[in-house]
Amino acid sequence: MPSEFALIDRYFRRAPRDPAHTVLGVGDDGAIVRPSPGCELVVSTDMLVAGTHFLPDTDPADLGWKTLAVNVSDMAAMGAQPRWALLAASLPAANEAWIEQFAQGFFACADAFDIDVIGGDTTKGPRNFCVTIFGEVPAGTALLRSGAAVGDEIWVSGHPGRAALGLAHLQGRAELVEPALTDCLAALHRPQPRVALGLALRGLATAAIDVSDGLLADLGHILAASNVAATLQPAVPPAPTLLPPMKSPEAVTGGRTSTWDGPEPTFARDCYLTGGDDYELVFTAPAARHAEIALLATSLALPLTRIGMIESGTGLSVFDPAGQPINVAQRGYDHFS
Repeated sequence: MPSEFALIDRYFRRAPRDPAHTVLGVGDDGAIVRPSPGCELVVSTDMLVAGTHFLPDTDPADLGWKTLAVNVSDMAAMGAQPRWALLAASLPAANEAWIEQFAQGFFACADAFDIDVIGGDTTKGPRNFCVTIFGEVPAGTALLRSGAAVGDEIWVSGHPGRAALGLAHLQGRAELVEPALTDCLAALHRPQPRVALGLALRGLATAAIDVSDGLLADLGHILAASNVAATLQPAVPPAPTLLPPMKSPEAVTGGRTSTWDGPEPTFARDCYLTGGDDYELVFTAPAARHAEIALLATSLALPLTRIGMIESGTGLSVFDPAGQPINVAQRGYDHFS
């Protein structure tokens, strides 16, 4: 059985992609990096734990991608260019076939976003992964949660809710058919951090956050940090092709009427509003810059949808397209609720 250090050398040691920025990577007691002149460092960390953040039978290459991608998304939300990452991993066994596939997915994400993996740690234990990521942003230009102002429009990228629908399918709480099945499972297993959008929003957005715990929950963090309120009137779910097949609440079986215990008609809507795990960006911007954001959507080939307005006061009110209030019992994921 290979040693810890042999596994690191075999699967996680790579030559720095840019020696001008990464002076020393994996292999010493610490890494040495050289930030770009005039830039501030943005640092974040996220942990993925088996049974909490991913299912035990998740494909290891997908898990490798997602382990890094959820951290890259934090850089996108700050308007930062991701540069360096460290990986700490707890593994139940030195299963080389599994580790090789995990590393392939992890480095595929690193390659996609030009990130140097510069160190970390491994230990034996229940499967979990913790990444610390570093990014750069020109001094004073980082996107914060605290900048939203009354009169700002609220926007979201992509189509939130797809990852939650994919998870619901795997857990037997909904039944997806093609092409929604492939689309939603890809959103769950291979999220696409919106780095290009985050960089483009510097100087344009007033506040931003990535959607990890649910659209309403994460928007709530912006409202709390900015001391403002909001009204949403999103068209949800975003597209009929993302709906799971919804049977009638009462189905005729064998000549008798029976109650069906599948998803409620509002299930896809609630996935959109509270599902999380999409890693889209929700952001605010002055209404006067609406046209610039519309052009940005075109240039990035990424849907950007205006879903509400920032108002004075506190709280978050949500209405359907007909103007009727939507009451959602739980607004997002919380590890301890």
